[in-house]
Amino acid sequence: MQPSMKPFAGFEPAAVETSRGRIQMRMGGSGPPLLLLHGYPQTHLMWHAAAPRLADQFTVLAADLPGYGESFRPRPSDDHAAHSKRALASDLVEAMAQLGHAAFALAGHDRGGRVAYRMALDHPERVDAVAVFDVVPTGEVWARADASLALTYWHWAFLAQPAPLPERLIAGAPDAFFDLHVRALGLGRTPDRYPADLMAAYRRMLDDPSVVQEICEDYRAGAGIDRDHDDADRGARRIECPLLALWSARGALPRLYGDVLEVWRPWAPTVTGRGLEASHFLVEDRPEDVASELTAFLTERAPRLDHS
Repeated sequence: MQPSMKPFAGFEPAAVETSRGRIQMRMGGSGPPLLLLHGYPQTHLMWHAAAPRLADQFTVLAADLPGYGESFRPRPSDDHAAHSKRALASDLVEAMAQLGHAAFALAGHDRGGRVAYRMALDHPERVDAVAVFDVVPTGEVWARADASLALTYWHWAFLAQPAPLPERLIAGAPDAFFDLHVRALGLGRTPDRYPADLMAAYRRMLDDPSVVQEICEDYRAGAGIDRDHDDADRGARRIECPLLALWSARGALPRLYGDVLEVWRPWAPTVTGRGLEASHFLVEDRPEDVASELTAFLTERAPRLDHS
C-alpha cells in the first residue's frame, strides 16, 4: 500500500490577488525567496517532497500556475495571449511583489520551466537566478521539429488543435488519456514517490472541464504566441542571470537534442546543469537530488541572492 501524502509540513497557504486574478501558493521556510513552478498536468503539489528540503535555506513559495489548481482561470483570447508564458510570468511577478519580494530566484518544471525562462527574459531586474527542468526553449522545440518530435511530443500538436476538439476527446476518455499518456511520461513509476492520494489529485484534474480547457490553451499559446516571442528574442536578448538546467538523462531531451546545455547556451551566457537518472517527472522521482542541485546552484552561482 502506497503511503499517504503529507505535503508541505510547516507551510502556510496564501491567496494573492493580482490584476488578472487570484494566485494560490504554499509558503514556508526562511532565507532568500525562491518561487517554484509546476508542469503539465500537475499543480504545486509536485514539489511536495522537494520544497521542505529547500525550506531549510530559502523562503519557498510554491504556486499554482494561472489556469491550474486553485489559481484563477485566464479567459481565452483569440490569439491565446491570455495564456502566453509572458502573461503568466507577469502575473507571478505581480504576485511576488504583493508578497514583498521585488527580486527572487525561481525554478520551474516543464510548463513552469517555460514560464520561468520567459520571466527571466522579460523581467531581468526581478530574477536573480533561474532553474529549468526537462525543457529547452519553446522556440527551439518548434524550430527543430521533425518526425521524431512529432511522435515523441505528439501531445504538443494534439492539445494545440482548435477548441473544442482536444477538450472533447479528453472528456470522452479521461482515464485512457491519463493512463496511456500522462503515466507513460513517467508519472507514478518510481516506487514510493507517488502517494495514492497525490496520483488521485492529478487524475481528478481531467474531470474539471475548466482545467482541461486551460491545459489546451496553454499548449495553443505554446504553438503560436510563445514561439513568436522566442523567435523575436533569439539572438537579440539573453537570460542575464545564472541558469541551471536539469533533465531526464533517459528521457526525450537527450534523444532529440543531444547536448541539452548546447541548446541553452545561445540563450544564457551562464548555464550549468546535467541529466538525472529519472523520468520526465524528475522532481518527484529524485527530490533529494533536485533539492541538492538547486541549493548548490543558488548558493554558489547566484551572488545577487542574500544568503545572510
